[in-house]
Amino acid sequence: MAARQHGQRGAASLFDRRTPSAMDLEQACSSREVSQALDAASGWLLNQQQTDGHWCAELEGDTILESEYILLLAWLGEEDSPSALKAAQYLLEKQLPGGGWAMYPGGSLEISGSVKAYFALKLTGHDPESPPMQLARGAIRAAGGADAVNSFTRFYLALLGQIPYACCPAVPPEVVLLPNWFPINIYRISSWSRTIVVPLSIMWAQRPVRNFDADRGIRELFLRDPEQWPPLRCPGSASRRVVSWERFFRAVDRAFKGLESWGVRPLRRRALNAATQWMVDRFAESDGLGAIFPPIIWSIIALKSLGYADGSEEVRECRRQLDALVIDEGHSLRLQPCKSPVWDTAIAARALAAAGTAPRDAIDRGLQWLLDREVQVAGDWQQYVKTPPAGWFFEYRNAFYPDVDDTIMVMMALREGTAAIDGPSRIVQPQCAEDAIRRGCEWILAMQNRDGGWGAFDRDNDREFLCHVPFADHNAMIDPSTPDITGRVLEALAGCGMRVGHPAADRARRFLRRTQEADGSWYGRWGVNYIYGTWQVLVGLVKSGVSTSDTMVTRGADWLLEHQQSCGGWGESARSYEDSALRGQGPPTASQTAWALLGLIAAGLRDHPSVQRGVGYLVRSQQSDGSWRELEFTGTGFPRVFYLRYHMYPMYFPLLALAQYVR
Repeated sequence: MAARQHGQRGAASLFDRRTPSAMDLEQACSSREVSQALDAASGWLLNQQQTDGHWCAELEGDTILESEYILLLAWLGEEDSPSALKAAQYLLEKQLPGGGWAMYPGGSLEISGSVKAYFALKLTGHDPESPPMQLARGAIRAAGGADAVNSFTRFYLALLGQIPYACCPAVPPEVVLLPNWFPINIYRISSWSRTIVVPLSIMWAQRPVRNFDADRGIRELFLRDPEQWPPLRCPGSASRRVVSWERFFRAVDRAFKGLESWGVRPLRRRALNAATQWMVDRFAESDGLGAIFPPIIWSIIALKSLGYADGSEEVRECRRQLDALVIDEGHSLRLQPCKSPVWDTAIAARALAAAGTAPRDAIDRGLQWLLDREVQVAGDWQQYVKTPPAGWFFEYRNAFYPDVDDTIMVMMALREGTAAIDGPSRIVQPQCAEDAIRRGCEWILAMQNRDGGWGAFDRDNDREFLCHVPFADHNAMIDPSTPDITGRVLEALAGCGMRVGHPAADRARRFLRRTQEADGSWYGRWGVNYIYGTWQVLVGLVKSGVSTSDTMVTRGADWLLEHQQSCGGWGESARSYEDSALRGQGPPTASQTAWALLGLIAAGLRDHPSVQRGVGYLVRSQQSDGSWRELEFTGTGFPRVFYLRYHMYPMYFPLLALAQYVR
């Protein structure tokens, strides 16, 4: 390996290789070509700006969104509606040649998504003997059948009369009554799981069902009776110990179900009232509960099962928020898991500010739009963090759930953007921006975890035993510190003068040293994957004052250099979450190439031949309209479970990388 061993400076390190080879010279490009690429990319991005100053591109997930949408409509009696039929058409378009459905382009069959897609197609009238359905049925049975689906899929099957609720994990609403000091309570699980669990607990208590005739069911996908299906487990969990958290929680699950079967539920009415109030309260100032697709779906089911009428304001609001996620193409439709305007606007503003070619008012309007969305109300995070409200969320409205990553990205956009547009006739007042940055910084410092890192939405949300509850197989029960967010926080704090020597920065640096992989890379929780994590940590370390000769930095840079592809670009597949041996490997993409370049430039390698080649790859692969084509999913929702394609990633990240290179 060319990378240094920890604590040593290896003579063969790629970090030190500066002499260009023939390939380097061939793949490099002129400064004029880079400038033209910058101008074209800036122009494309400016054309995408909304009239009020913000940016928001499509956020694409896999077909579980369309399948679950159809299953909800079927429960509501709307399986023959135009929306259901169009979503079914989209499912057919996304079917793999082998018959199933994948979580990301290039992925293999994913069993839960494939079962839901098959069921959705059958409910919308597709002939089970048609070639697509026969192909899907064979692939699903070969992959373990409906027996192998995850917990959330089991709830959909119970909702539509395919299995009894007893085959689903117990989610009793009484969990909402557990006090904050108790080791297990709703605020000890991640915010996104919390917003799912509460409405799901109402569904569990009410047991709503719509039954269908057998010929519209999916019994043909069952290899065994549902009562004989294998137990649910968190991805990667395979404990065989006699005493384990997994066994403990299964015993608790059986106990809950046993008590319910005997009618022992003395707190049920109180728990249902508390869960309902909790859910409805969080509809306020939000694009639906949690402002994401799954809780919106479960909220509709919960409300209807409680007797809320279709015309009630609560149900109508949930349907409005669900409809807002629909993209109707005429012959088919697809859904977004949520919308990303704050995230897109912050990064677009940073990229344009760095490029220095955008009109002043374009950046100015974007920054003002961000300032107007600063959180000013208390959210769930205040259950354990007693500091004034501040920060930013990801979506248009989600006041209960500001997150660390969006907050620091907006802080950097405000600082860099106001510097770039310094002069008269500005909309954003510098003092207003500084005050917002200060409040954001105070909130970020209060959210630092005990281990020195940062998670996304909560502090010290890291109780790993919760990952073994039966419904934790969506691999997202907790929100622990991650290297990628921690690196980005260091970058943002450096702009506030908090560098090496500041207690928070020093604790973060120690966390990053502990979490560096043996090969020099860092894990990426929110982007695919080690390229994402390594880029962000390198930038954060150097910005915070860590020397580029520090072994952390040189080993990380070496890892990036080693994983550059012959075309000059970088790429990594989401498959690396399942097999770490595949880290840094995959089809080259514009976004991941930009991340690698940003990391290497931060590490002091702006003039390294590999950087020249990477810049050449971006310039050569740019399209005539100034954009880059990228079909791969380089965003991460939940590792091993759900991935994302941010449609603007291959636009503003390459622009930011080229601008940093020029500077």
